[in-house]
Amino acid sequence: MDLFKFARGQSFPAGTLYLVPTPIGNLADITIRALHILSQVDGIACEDKRHSAMLLNAYGISKPLYALHEHNEISASAYLLEKLRNGERWAYISDAGTPGISDPGAILCEEIKKGGCQICPLPGPSAITAAVSGAGDFLKHGNGGFQFLGFLPAKANQRDELLKVAATSNISSFFYEAPHRIESTLNSILVHLDGERKVLIAKELSKIFEEIKVITVQDLPDWMKTVESWQGEYVLGIEGVARSDSPSSFDEHTLQWISAINGRIGHKELSEIISQITGISKKDAYRELIEKKEE
Repeated sequence: MDLFKFARGQSFPAGTLYLVPTPIGNLADITIRALHILSQVDGIACEDKRHSAMLLNAYGISKPLYALHEHNEISASAYLLEKLRNGERWAYISDAGTPGISDPGAILCEEIKKGGCQICPLPGPSAITAAVSGAGDFLKHGNGGFQFLGFLPAKANQRDELLKVAATSNISSFFYEAPHRIESTLNSILVHLDGERKVLIAKELSKIFEEIKVITVQDLPDWMKTVESWQGEYVLGIEGVARSDSPSSFDEHTLQWISAINGRIGHKELSEIISQITGISKKDAYRELIEKKEE
């Protein structure tokens, strides 16, 4: 069966930058469309030329490579913009996963769009989406929603501030963590979360030693004692707090004001006024009004 027939029939406009996700560990995860695009473009910008050359060679693809990484993203974007304006087609790949998601590519994308050329992002491998899809009922408190917070800060005090945000959030929070900091981060989670909350630890996704563990905070210390090596790439998740246990978006003054005026106007009108005063969304204000009515 000729699988590439599906890709050959698709639009492939000139003067376009194609953002192409690449495998995060398993070469078989590349998509048919990604292989087709990479084999047809005039050149490929990449985060690391040596790494990308080995990856492309595994697929039998040979193209001119141009280095674009976090230290030269603006100047390199100007080079690619000129190529696109001349009618060429270029792709951008990061070392692994989807460009722009905790990887270079976001600035490039913005510069190309500001320069008047087109961006075409392809779907594909991503550690965060793989971890979320394997989280089970981890997302139940947020009606399926979640927030991705990128890499946790290297400084402990900044990391702890972000963990405090996740600890009070109604929706589950996910982030990346480096292997040399993962144990310290888990110890911080023990401090900031109550024992019943769940934590997801996804290690080496799509690789031979892949592991996805969902565990309560109270069971985390015993599990940590069983870990023989912290080496690997990690996605961490913190379960959202149940709405009944989460702090109100309304401060004490707002609550007193709501109590005084509630019943004189409808919830819809009241939520609009609260949104203007507090800055929270009308949807969230309306939800809290309904919840307080039911209490």
